[in-house]
Amino acid sequence: MFKRSGIWWVCIRQNGRKIQKSLHTTDRKLAKSIEAKIRTEIVEGKYYEKPIGDHKTFLQLVDKFMKEYAPKKSVSMQNSYAASIKHLVPFFGDLHVSSITRKHISRYKVLRRDEGAKPATINRELAMLSKAFTLAVDEWEWLTNKPFLKITREKENNEKGKYLTADEGKTLLENCPEWLKDLVVFALNTGLRQDEQLSLTWQRVSLLRKTILIQETKSGKPRSVPLNQTAISILEQRAKTRCIKNDFVFISSHGAKINKQTLISAFKKALRESGISDFSWHGLRRTFATRLAHKGLDIYKISKLLGHENVSTTQKRYAHHCTESLRVGVEILDVDYNLTTIDEKRVFSDASKSP
Repeated sequence: MFKRSGIWWVCIRQNGRKIQKSLHTTDRKLAKSIEAKIRTEIVEGKYYEKPIGDHKTFLQLVDKFMKEYAPKKSVSMQNSYAASIKHLVPFFGDLHVSSITRKHISRYKVLRRDEGAKPATINRELAMLSKAFTLAVDEWEWLTNKPFLKITREKENNEKGKYLTADEGKTLLENCPEWLKDLVVFALNTGLRQDEQLSLTWQRVSLLRKTILIQETKSGKPRSVPLNQTAISILEQRAKTRCIKNDFVFISSHGAKINKQTLISAFKKALRESGISDFSWHGLRRTFATRLAHKGLDIYKISKLLGHENVSTTQKRYAHHCTESLRVGVEILDVDYNLTTIDEKRVFSDASKSP
């Protein structure tokens, strides 16, 4: 038995079958009695509890997921879930959750590939699917087991994403209108995600401490981001003309929060005029991390600055850029093992031994 939110649960395995359910009580003694009864019925072959999921469709599962689980996550994650649903529901919608198998998932992956979806996009959709079914088993008791085991993810190639060279960065800024230039420079110096930057408010800015607080993050955990002088200069300049209509740091000419589509449209135009292809706004964040790696910053600090929940994510994408930080590591040994010094000592020692 184990407790979850103060309620006792039981997990019993019998002949390869797993029965996990809430005992609907906070009383340990009563819970033990109910558990004993369930075990007896299982042994006697009298325990036939049909999971709720036999009568629930995937559409109902998604609806419960978005109402009960998604609101606990960041706004950007909720938007990601909503985007995934647009593709998952047409395929799985009318199927009962207990009837979905690995074959269904394999067919879905083939369909999405044929539609031109990128590996990272398919993986996000599969991650949501997996999480929904985990909740159906562990929290909602719709199923006693997942109808599929581990989902094989698509192979991504994130580590080879494009980043701006110094010359490309300079050319891009020359082709950006002034309002866009500030946004691009700020992104290159903070590594913020697009949503994080557009949603930044003055309430979360501390010019005194030279930090900003990102409340809505991809991981759902707030994080503090240190600012360099370039980023601070942009904020100081904007602070002189703060809008009284709202608290957003980056605003449009009408004093409203900058629209994503307006931003992307202007950014794409600047890219075209700069002759830069195969690049997106997210590439600015990638450029931020890559430049840090080239400057010799270790992978752990880069991970923290990016707000990655797991350093392995950063390592997979940027470790191959960290040669200089490794060089700093071996150069430390020069202090103790300087060959020139050793040779000089050897010559002096040999001379002292001469007759």
